[in-house]
Amino acid sequence: MADTELTSRFGTMVFSEDVMRKRLPKDIYKRLSATIEDGAPLDLDVANAVAHAMKEWAIELGATHYAHWFQPLSGITSEKHDSFLEPNHDGTAITKFTGKALIQGEPDASSFPNGGLRATFEARGYTAWDPTSPAFIKDEVLCIPTAFCGYNGEALDKKTPLLRSMKVLDTQAKRVLALFGKTPKRVVPSVGLEQEYFLIKKDAYRKRRDLVICGRTLFGAPPCKGQELEEHYFGAIRPSVSKYMKELDDELWALGIPAKTKHNEVAPCQHELAPVYTELNEGIDNNMLVMEKMKLVASRFDLTCLLHEKPFEGINGSGKHNNWSLSAEDENLLDPGDTPLENLQFVVFLTAVIEAVDKYQDLLRMSVASCGNDHRLGANEAPPAIVSIFLGDQLTEVVQKIMDGKASVHATHGVLDLGADVLPNLEQDNTDRNRTSPFAFTGNKFEFRAVGSEANPSDANLVLDTAVAESLKEFADALEGTPEEDFAAAALEYCKKTLNEHRRILFSGDGYSDEWQREAERRGLSNLRTTADALPAMVAEKNLALWTGMGVLTETEAFSRYEVKLEKYDKLMNIEATTMIREARRTYRPAITAYATKVAKGLEIIRGAGADAAMTCEQNTLNKLCAGITEINEAIKALDALHQRAEGLIDPQEQANCYAHEVVPAMQRLRDAVDAMEEIVAADYWPVPTYDDILFYV
Repeated sequence: MADTELTSRFGTMVFSEDVMRKRLPKDIYKRLSATIEDGAPLDLDVANAVAHAMKEWAIELGATHYAHWFQPLSGITSEKHDSFLEPNHDGTAITKFTGKALIQGEPDASSFPNGGLRATFEARGYTAWDPTSPAFIKDEVLCIPTAFCGYNGEALDKKTPLLRSMKVLDTQAKRVLALFGKTPKRVVPSVGLEQEYFLIKKDAYRKRRDLVICGRTLFGAPPCKGQELEEHYFGAIRPSVSKYMKELDDELWALGIPAKTKHNEVAPCQHELAPVYTELNEGIDNNMLVMEKMKLVASRFDLTCLLHEKPFEGINGSGKHNNWSLSAEDENLLDPGDTPLENLQFVVFLTAVIEAVDKYQDLLRMSVASCGNDHRLGANEAPPAIVSIFLGDQLTEVVQKIMDGKASVHATHGVLDLGADVLPNLEQDNTDRNRTSPFAFTGNKFEFRAVGSEANPSDANLVLDTAVAESLKEFADALEGTPEEDFAAAALEYCKKTLNEHRRILFSGDGYSDEWQREAERRGLSNLRTTADALPAMVAEKNLALWTGMGVLTETEAFSRYEVKLEKYDKLMNIEATTMIREARRTYRPAITAYATKVAKGLEIIRGAGADAAMTCEQNTLNKLCAGITEINEAIKALDALHQRAEGLIDPQEQANCYAHEVVPAMQRLRDAVDAMEEIVAADYWPVPTYDDILFYV
């Protein structure tokens, strides 16, 4: 394929900057750019011109409708389609799309979660165009990325607070850079999201009600071969999967999503797609589209895409590594640089991140908490629930010298003397050596590895942006007004003090080990093992002060998100417990009983023929089956009782605690009982596809 053919289709379905430049009058384009770049108010005449150009472009490419595309608190994307077509009274029709329709929509919001922000009878919500994320065409619909809010302006979505966090981070980072004599136009966080997923045969998926209803297998014995040989990782891709990946790439590229890397992951049937880094807001919008397209394209190849964090027990789960960095125009503020001249600035921003992660480790853990991710975190395949930072040997040495007071500065330029030329020669990616760390420095960015594969990454980045912004604000507050000749020394002293206060968060060892659990407790780090344990952090007093103090969330908005997350967790756990009880009663127990009956009848026949002594093995099998059925019955009874108790609790947090600490262990007991029978029951009697059937298809 010619280069021109490959590149020419990239972004063909995006109303990009290039398209706007070509289709908008120069003055309109300039004024719109001012809105995008500087946050200048958008005039209605500009909006009308943009709407007209957007409509004409979309119709040329086959679009018939437009939609305000938004991200409600449920974590999915939503859209309501309106036709461009507007009938005339004489039986003819015209196409119409106004600036007013572009800027604001009014979808029915009564069915979206709001956490008490609005009454059920208040049906209207309002969508507001986000010009920083380009419009795109999907399924013959012009999709306009928007924020979603209530009548009084409260955020009903995940985008609005994220945009606020980006703004406050921009403001505080520019204050810090001004102290270094720099005045960038914008400081923007960027993100690269490594999306992991499973692809399985659609037929196997349909035969597993637990997968269909819950997104994960509630039962399933370990396969004969798992991932112990590690031959799947970076191995040859199945032909059917390769075709799927090619079509997925084509569709993503047309949407302007720079899907760059695709490969097998460690587990059988597990894969990964990684994009090129882009600005945070657009990167998250892109990830929402990636997940949608993954599922849609899979159906065309008789496959099903599983985005659940842990679809198969004992098999590696799926994450979404969140690679976060901070840039001022063309400068990466987390890049150590090639010369010592840039060292002090880097250390200041590094210190801000370290301080932010330590102060708000509970919030970061909360941001990745979900029903699915509870099964993945800490499972010797993913980072533990304990948040810590891994810097790598060289950078750890640099930080240690600063904390020990062995670093000094020269002149007024912030040249650091560390007694050794370590930092200037820091190699890219030399730090990516500890896969057990939840928050690792990887050369010029931080990789937050605890984000779940099914999650909207807005939550994690909202915390990161806001917490780092606060740390930068405190630095600027402390050092603004310092004489130029004293600034470098004062900045270094500030970093020394701050790093020493937050050194407990730095850890280079094995995050999976029991020793780290004990060490983390000794250091005073939080260990919030379940979603129920983690969610209260959203509204802890110090964290409410962060949200409100930085102007990212009001107290009411923070509580609403806590309540929505609680409600979602409780509902999902209710669904899983209900499904498990019903499947154990109606699918697995009858099959096990039928096989036990067959074995018993066989024994009776053979004994009648006088061959009793030869049937010890079959008798033992029958005894195990009968004992297993008894254990399954008792486990069902115990789970049912605890589930009913959880359902009866009024307080959502108490309900979550009951699910996490009582229902989940009871679910595990039932699973263990059923899975033990899978090892005994004949294959033609087992009622569902096994892990071997699902994961090792041809």
